[in-house]
Amino acid sequence: MFRHGQAFLYVQGGFALAFPSCPVSLAMAFIDVAKIHVQAGDGGGGCVSFRREKYVAKGGPNGGDGGRGGSVFIRANRRLHSLLDFKQKIHFKAERGGNGQGKDRHGAGGGNCVVDVPLGAVVSDAESGEQLFECLKDGETARVVRGGDGGFGNAHFASSINRAPRTATPGQPGEGRWLRVELKLIADVGLVGLPNAGKSTLLSKLSAANPRIAPYPFTTLEPQLGVLQSPDYPPCIIADIPGLIAGAHAGVGLGHTFLRHVERTRILLHVVDCSSETVAEDIATIERELALYKEELAGRRKVLVLNKADLLDDEQRETLQPLAARHDDSLILSGLTGDGIDALKARVFSCLAEMDKNK
Repeated sequence: MFRHGQAFLYVQGGFALAFPSCPVSLAMAFIDVAKIHVQAGDGGGGCVSFRREKYVAKGGPNGGDGGRGGSVFIRANRRLHSLLDFKQKIHFKAERGGNGQGKDRHGAGGGNCVVDVPLGAVVSDAESGEQLFECLKDGETARVVRGGDGGFGNAHFASSINRAPRTATPGQPGEGRWLRVELKLIADVGLVGLPNAGKSTLLSKLSAANPRIAPYPFTTLEPQLGVLQSPDYPPCIIADIPGLIAGAHAGVGLGHTFLRHVERTRILLHVVDCSSETVAEDIATIERELALYKEELAGRRKVLVLNKADLLDDEQRETLQPLAARHDDSLILSGLTGDGIDALKARVFSCLAEMDKNK
């Protein structure tokens, strides 16, 4: 957390999470996918040893077993908000188990390795694509590779017909694998729309975030977060997703890279430039791309935001009303002038409160 006078800014990995008391922002590289290698510890080897004491003839075998190697665990940590750490370190290894010793002393178990990842991360096997762990609750852990078993000492092989075994087994190797860690932001509200629809301007009006704003498409190249505050409701997080274009679900444009970040949002704000001559087509494009990316998103709670109303005259506003009426929940506003922003804030908190009540 950085303090600037009386302003506060929580830096979240590749983006800045700005609070109302903080008008500043900090630009950092955004990393939402990482590949890491995890290696469990090998088991310790067994020991060949015999009891040797004065006046004790043929004391027998007393070689201890080796210790188990440490395992590697993934742990969800709410204090982390990015995968930036994995840019510097990608190899994680647990400790090897200790070797067995004489006098029936077993080797110590190897220490486990715990890898912390942010809430919202999905951990999968990099080769098979199998999903191993989804980090949704703080402190949840999952073992991703298991430490090797320790070897047996010669005391383990003693029997009535083999009273002096000189055999011990080595420890088993620990498991190792490459993992793919994919971060999906956990936000209450997601802003989606075509490029240059005014999403970043809207985010700056709804929160204290300070995203880059410019009059050309694809100004936003990475997700931006802001916090919407209200004296009557708990604060909620808003995520601004880079602009979508036709074919985004199949990898066209920039939006497909970040569509994963709207999967866990509770409400979607479909932001459309209402001054465009293709308003109805733009709305259909957004809905189609979300549905094709993931069918569940088509049924997500949404509010249609017809933005840039400041560019319309009274007659154009009048012709826009029937289009807005065809949607269950819609608002006509201007992110630039702030006209209608308070109504949008109230609508967002009302929707969230209703969803919490119906849980």
